[in-house]
Amino acid sequence: MTLRATATIERWPIAGEFTIARGSKTTADVVVATILDGDAKGRGECVPYGRYGESIEQVADEIRSVRIPDDREDLVRALPAGAARNAIDCALWDLDAERQGKRVWELLDIPPPASVVTAFTLSLASPASMAQEAERYAHMPLLKVKLGDTDGRDAERLRAVRRAAPNCRLIVDVNEGWDAEMLASVAPVAADLGVELIEQPLPAGADATLAAYESPVPLGADESIRGGSELPSLSGRYQVVNIKLDKTGGLTRAIAVVQEARRLGFEVMLGCMVATSLAMAPALMLAGHARFVDLDGPLLLAKDRPGGLQYNDGVVSMPDTGLWG
Repeated sequence: MTLRATATIERWPIAGEFTIARGSKTTADVVVATILDGDAKGRGECVPYGRYGESIEQVADEIRSVRIPDDREDLVRALPAGAARNAIDCALWDLDAERQGKRVWELLDIPPPASVVTAFTLSLASPASMAQEAERYAHMPLLKVKLGDTDGRDAERLRAVRRAAPNCRLIVDVNEGWDAEMLASVAPVAADLGVELIEQPLPAGADATLAAYESPVPLGADESIRGGSELPSLSGRYQVVNIKLDKTGGLTRAIAVVQEARRLGFEVMLGCMVATSLAMAPALMLAGHARFVDLDGPLLLAKDRPGGLQYNDGVVSMPDTGLWG
Protein backbone atom coordinates (compact mmCIF):
# COMPACT_ATOMS: atom_id res chain seq x y z
CA MET A 1 0.00 0.00 0.00
CA THR A 2 1.32 3.47 -0.91
CA LEU A 3 0.40 6.60 1.03
CA ARG A 4 1.02 10.30 0.58
CA ALA A 5 1.69 13.00 3.12
CA THR A 6 0.80 16.65 3.34
CA ALA A 7 3.32 19.08 4.79
CA THR A 8 2.55 22.23 6.76
CA ILE A 9 5.13 24.85 7.70
CA GLU A 10 4.61 26.28 11.17
CA ARG A 11 6.51 29.01 13.04
CA TRP A 12 6.46 28.97 16.83
CA PRO A 13 7.78 32.04 18.69
CA ILE A 14 10.66 31.41 21.06
CA ALA A 15 10.51 32.92 24.55
CA GLY A 16 13.07 35.65 23.95
CA GLU A 17 16.02 34.63 21.81
CA PHE A 18 17.83 31.30 21.47
CA THR A 19 21.57 31.66 20.83
CA ILE A 20 24.30 29.11 20.16
CA ALA A 21 27.78 29.39 18.68
CA ARG A 22 26.37 29.45 15.12
CA GLY A 23 23.85 32.25 15.68
CA SER A 24 20.52 33.30 17.16
CA LYS A 25 16.85 32.84 16.33
CA THR A 26 13.51 34.01 17.68
CA THR A 27 11.20 31.41 16.10
CA ALA A 28 11.20 27.64 15.82
CA ASP A 29 10.42 26.82 12.19
CA VAL A 30 9.00 23.31 11.91
CA VAL A 31 7.36 21.13 9.27
CA VAL A 32 4.46 18.85 10.20
CA ALA A 33 3.77 15.81 8.02
CA THR A 34 0.21 14.42 8.10
CA ILE A 35 -0.66 11.03 6.61
CA LEU A 36 -4.28 10.00 6.12
CA ASP A 37 -5.58 6.46 5.65
CA GLY A 38 -9.36 6.52 5.64
CA ASP A 39 -10.44 7.85 9.02
CA ALA A 40 -7.01 7.24 10.55
CA LYS A 41 -4.43 10.03 10.75
CA GLY A 42 -0.78 10.18 11.73
CA ARG A 43 1.39 13.23 12.38
CA GLY A 44 5.10 13.84 12.70
CA GLU A 45 7.06 17.05 13.27
CA CYS A 46 10.58 17.86 12.12
CA VAL A 47 13.03 20.76 12.18
CA PRO A 48 15.15 21.19 9.02
CA TYR A 49 18.79 21.50 10.04
CA GLY A 50 20.72 24.19 8.17
CA ARG A 51 23.98 22.65 9.42
CA TYR A 52 23.31 19.79 6.96
CA GLY A 53 22.04 21.98 4.13
CA GLU A 54 18.31 21.56 4.83
CA SER A 55 15.73 24.32 4.52
CA ILE A 56 12.08 24.60 5.52
CA GLU A 57 10.82 24.84 1.95
CA GLN A 58 13.01 22.01 0.65
CA VAL A 59 11.96 19.62 3.41
CA ALA A 60 8.25 20.47 2.99
CA ASP A 61 8.51 19.89 -0.76
CA GLU A 62 10.27 16.58 -0.21
CA ILE A 63 7.53 15.37 2.14
CA ARG A 64 4.81 16.35 -0.32
CA SER A 65 6.47 14.72 -3.32
CA VAL A 66 7.48 11.35 -1.88
CA ARG A 67 5.40 8.25 -2.45
CA ILE A 68 5.36 6.85 1.05
CA PRO A 69 5.56 3.10 1.60
CA ASP A 70 3.42 1.69 4.37
CA ASP A 71 6.43 -0.21 5.73
CA ARG A 72 8.80 1.95 7.78
CA GLU A 73 11.87 -0.10 6.86
CA ASP A 74 11.13 0.58 3.19
CA LEU A 75 10.98 4.28 4.06
CA VAL A 76 14.47 4.10 5.62
CA ARG A 77 15.76 2.61 2.37
CA ALA A 78 13.86 5.09 0.18
CA LEU A 79 14.89 8.39 1.80
CA PRO A 80 18.18 9.67 3.23
CA ALA A 81 18.64 10.51 6.89
CA GLY A 82 17.27 13.92 7.76
CA ALA A 83 14.26 15.97 8.74
CA ALA A 84 11.86 14.91 5.96
CA ARG A 85 12.24 11.22 6.70
CA ASN A 86 11.87 11.93 10.41
CA ALA A 87 8.50 13.65 10.00
CA ILE A 88 7.19 10.90 7.71
CA ASP A 89 8.50 8.06 9.87
CA CYS A 90 6.99 9.52 13.05
CA ALA A 91 3.70 10.12 11.23
CA LEU A 92 3.67 6.46 10.18
CA TRP A 93 4.20 5.33 13.77
CA ASP A 94 1.34 7.60 14.85
CA LEU A 95 -0.87 6.31 12.04
CA ASP A 96 -0.13 2.68 12.90
CA ALA A 97 -0.96 3.31 16.56
CA GLU A 98 -4.33 4.75 15.60
CA ARG A 99 -5.07 1.93 13.18
CA GLN A 100 -4.35 -0.71 15.80
CA GLY A 101 -5.77 1.16 18.79
CA LYS A 102 -2.48 0.87 20.67
CA ARG A 103 0.18 3.21 21.99
CA VAL A 104 3.51 3.27 20.17
CA TRP A 105 5.33 1.69 23.09
CA GLU A 106 2.98 -1.28 22.78
CA LEU A 107 3.87 -1.57 19.10
CA LEU A 108 7.54 -1.50 20.14
CA ASP A 109 6.89 -4.04 22.93
CA ILE A 110 8.55 -1.82 25.52
CA PRO A 111 7.31 -0.46 28.87
CA PRO A 112 5.47 2.89 28.85
CA PRO A 113 8.02 5.73 28.88
CA ALA A 114 8.78 6.73 32.45
CA SER A 115 9.07 10.30 33.63
CA VAL A 116 12.70 11.36 33.17
CA VAL A 117 14.90 14.35 33.95
CA THR A 118 15.55 16.51 30.91
CA ALA A 119 18.25 19.13 30.55
CA PHE A 120 17.18 22.76 30.41
CA THR A 121 19.26 24.88 28.04
CA LEU A 122 20.85 28.21 28.85
CA SER A 123 21.48 30.23 25.69
CA LEU A 124 24.90 31.64 24.93
CA ALA A 125 25.19 35.20 26.26
CA SER A 126 27.46 37.33 28.41
CA PRO A 127 28.71 35.73 31.66
CA ALA A 128 26.48 38.06 33.70
CA SER A 129 23.38 37.29 31.63
CA MET A 130 24.00 33.54 31.76
CA ALA A 131 24.46 33.73 35.53
CA GLN A 132 21.15 35.56 35.80
CA GLU A 133 19.41 32.85 33.77
CA ALA A 134 21.11 30.11 35.77
CA GLU A 135 19.86 31.64 39.00
CA ARG A 136 16.36 31.85 37.54
CA TYR A 137 16.42 28.15 36.66
CA ALA A 138 18.50 26.88 39.57
CA HIS A 139 15.55 24.68 40.61
CA MET A 140 16.08 22.56 37.49
CA PRO A 141 18.05 19.37 38.17
CA LEU A 142 20.14 19.52 34.97
CA LEU A 143 21.29 22.63 33.09
CA LYS A 144 22.81 22.55 29.62
CA VAL A 145 25.18 25.49 29.16
CA LYS A 146 25.70 26.77 25.62
CA LEU A 147 29.28 27.91 25.01
CA GLY A 148 31.48 28.54 21.98
CA ASP A 149 31.72 32.33 21.76
CA THR A 150 34.77 33.74 20.00
CA ASP A 151 35.52 36.20 22.84
CA GLY A 152 37.52 33.67 24.87
CA ARG A 153 35.33 34.07 27.99
CA ASP A 154 33.75 30.63 28.09
CA ALA A 155 35.54 29.59 31.29
CA GLU A 156 34.21 32.79 32.88
CA ARG A 157 30.70 31.94 31.69
CA LEU A 158 30.94 28.48 33.17
CA ARG A 159 32.18 29.73 36.54
CA ALA A 160 29.38 32.32 36.61
CA VAL A 161 26.73 29.68 35.93
CA ARG A 162 28.11 27.40 38.64
CA ARG A 163 28.09 30.21 41.23
CA ALA A 164 24.49 31.02 40.35
CA ALA A 165 23.31 27.38 40.37
CA PRO A 166 25.58 25.55 42.82
CA ASN A 167 23.36 22.50 43.19
CA CYS A 168 22.48 21.81 39.55
CA ARG A 169 24.08 19.11 37.46
CA LEU A 170 25.79 20.74 34.47
CA ILE A 171 26.55 19.70 30.92
CA VAL A 172 28.13 21.92 28.26
CA ASP A 173 27.35 22.23 24.54
CA VAL A 174 29.87 24.04 22.34
CA ASN A 175 28.27 23.41 18.90
CA GLU A 176 31.69 23.10 17.21
CA GLY A 177 32.75 26.49 18.59
CA TRP A 178 36.21 25.71 20.05
CA ASP A 179 39.58 24.75 18.69
CA ALA A 180 41.91 22.26 20.36
CA GLU A 181 43.64 24.97 22.38
CA MET A 182 40.37 26.26 23.83
CA LEU A 183 39.25 22.74 24.68
CA ALA A 184 42.50 22.09 26.54
CA SER A 185 42.04 25.38 28.42
CA VAL A 186 38.38 25.10 29.43
CA ALA A 187 38.00 21.34 29.99
CA PRO A 188 39.97 21.35 33.30
CA VAL A 189 37.80 24.23 34.53
CA ALA A 190 34.72 22.25 33.58
CA ALA A 191 36.02 19.22 35.46
CA ASP A 192 36.68 21.30 38.58
CA LEU A 193 33.11 22.64 38.41
CA GLY A 194 31.59 19.17 38.17
CA VAL A 195 30.53 19.35 34.52
CA GLU A 196 29.43 15.86 33.40
CA LEU A 197 29.72 16.24 29.61
CA ILE A 198 31.24 18.53 26.98
CA GLU A 199 29.24 18.19 23.78
CA GLN A 200 30.83 18.72 20.34
CA PRO A 201 33.75 20.96 21.37
CA LEU A 202 35.49 20.94 17.97
CA PRO A 203 34.22 21.14 14.39
CA ALA A 204 33.23 17.71 13.10
CA GLY A 205 36.07 17.84 10.59
CA ALA A 206 38.58 18.10 13.44
CA ASP A 207 37.46 14.94 15.24
CA ALA A 208 40.79 13.21 14.59
CA THR A 209 42.42 15.63 17.03
CA LEU A 210 40.47 14.05 19.86
CA ALA A 211 42.08 10.62 19.39
CA ALA A 212 45.24 11.87 21.13
CA TYR A 213 43.46 14.00 23.74
CA GLU A 214 42.63 12.69 27.21
CA SER A 215 39.74 14.83 28.34
CA PRO A 216 39.05 15.28 32.07
CA VAL A 217 35.34 15.44 31.16
CA PRO A 218 33.53 12.93 28.91
CA LEU A 219 33.06 14.22 25.36
CA GLY A 220 29.85 13.92 23.38
CA ALA A 221 29.42 13.85 19.60
CA ASP A 222 26.50 15.79 18.13
CA GLU A 223 27.23 17.37 14.76
CA SER A 224 29.73 14.55 14.15
CA ILE A 225 26.96 11.93 14.05
CA ARG A 226 23.96 11.97 11.78
CA GLY A 227 22.55 8.78 10.31
CA GLY A 228 24.63 6.43 12.44
CA SER A 229 27.19 5.17 9.92
CA GLU A 230 29.74 7.47 11.59
CA LEU A 231 29.73 5.52 14.87
CA PRO A 232 32.83 3.33 14.27
CA SER A 233 34.96 6.37 13.38
CA LEU A 234 33.94 8.13 16.62
CA SER A 235 35.24 5.35 18.87
CA GLY A 236 38.21 6.50 20.93
CA ARG A 237 37.30 10.14 20.31
CA TYR A 238 33.95 10.45 22.09
CA GLN A 239 32.36 8.63 24.98
CA VAL A 240 28.77 9.79 24.37
CA VAL A 241 26.74 10.22 21.17
CA ASN A 242 23.81 12.62 20.87
CA ILE A 243 21.03 10.97 18.90
CA LYS A 244 18.38 13.27 17.45
CA LEU A 245 15.51 12.01 15.33
CA ASP A 246 15.92 14.93 12.93
CA LYS A 247 19.43 13.64 12.22
CA THR A 248 18.77 9.89 12.09
CA GLY A 249 15.65 10.42 10.00
CA GLY A 250 13.02 9.12 12.39
CA LEU A 251 12.33 6.79 15.28
CA THR A 252 12.79 3.62 13.22
CA ARG A 253 16.40 4.39 12.37
CA ALA A 254 17.08 5.93 15.80
CA ILE A 255 16.23 2.61 17.47
CA ALA A 256 18.91 0.88 15.40
CA VAL A 257 21.45 3.66 16.02
CA VAL A 258 20.91 3.47 19.79
CA GLN A 259 21.44 -0.29 19.71
CA GLU A 260 24.62 0.02 17.66
CA ALA A 261 25.97 2.84 19.82
CA ARG A 262 25.54 0.79 22.96
CA ARG A 263 27.11 -2.25 21.31
CA LEU A 264 30.18 -0.16 20.49
CA GLY A 265 30.44 1.05 24.07
CA PHE A 266 29.05 4.57 23.73
CA GLU A 267 26.67 6.10 26.21
CA VAL A 268 23.61 7.72 24.68
CA MET A 269 22.22 11.22 24.86
CA LEU A 270 18.79 11.98 23.41
CA GLY A 271 18.72 15.45 21.92
CA CYS A 272 16.31 17.71 20.10
CA MET A 273 15.97 20.87 18.09
CA VAL A 274 13.82 23.74 19.37
CA ALA A 275 10.34 22.48 18.50
CA THR A 276 6.99 21.54 19.99
CA SER A 277 6.03 18.46 21.99
CA LEU A 278 4.96 16.71 18.78
CA ALA A 279 8.66 16.45 17.87
CA MET A 280 9.73 15.37 21.39
CA ALA A 281 7.24 12.55 21.99
CA PRO A 282 8.78 9.98 19.60
CA ALA A 283 12.26 10.50 21.09
CA LEU A 284 10.86 9.87 24.57
CA MET A 285 10.33 6.24 23.52
CA LEU A 286 14.13 5.82 23.74
CA ALA A 287 14.70 7.57 27.06
CA GLY A 288 15.25 4.31 28.90
CA HIS A 289 18.49 3.80 26.94
CA ALA A 290 19.93 7.26 27.57
CA ARG A 291 22.33 8.57 30.19
CA PHE A 292 21.37 12.15 29.26
CA VAL A 293 17.98 13.32 28.02
CA ASP A 294 17.76 16.76 26.43
CA LEU A 295 14.16 17.16 25.25
CA ASP A 296 13.49 20.69 26.46
CA GLY A 297 12.51 22.21 23.10
CA PRO A 298 8.94 23.12 24.18
CA LEU A 299 10.23 24.84 27.33
CA LEU A 300 12.11 27.31 25.14
CA LEU A 301 8.95 28.35 23.26
CA ALA A 302 6.56 31.15 24.16
CA LYS A 303 3.87 28.44 24.14
CA ASP A 304 3.69 24.75 23.27
CA ARG A 305 1.23 22.78 21.18
CA PRO A 306 -2.05 21.99 23.02
CA GLY A 307 -1.97 18.62 24.76
CA GLY A 308 1.82 18.58 24.82
CA LEU A 309 4.27 16.74 27.00
CA GLN A 310 4.07 17.34 30.73
CA TYR A 311 7.02 19.25 32.21
CA ASN A 312 7.41 19.65 35.96
CA ASP A 313 10.60 21.24 37.32
CA GLY A 314 12.85 19.57 34.78
CA VAL A 315 11.02 16.21 34.63
CA VAL A 316 9.22 15.31 31.40
CA SER A 317 6.50 12.71 30.85
CA MET A 318 4.06 11.68 28.14
CA PRO A 319 0.49 13.01 28.20
CA ASP A 320 -2.30 10.47 28.47
CA THR A 321 -3.67 10.77 24.92
CA GLY A 322 -4.12 13.05 21.95
CA LEU A 323 -0.63 14.26 21.11
CA TRP A 324 1.13 11.43 19.29
CA GLY A 325 1.35 7.65 19.33
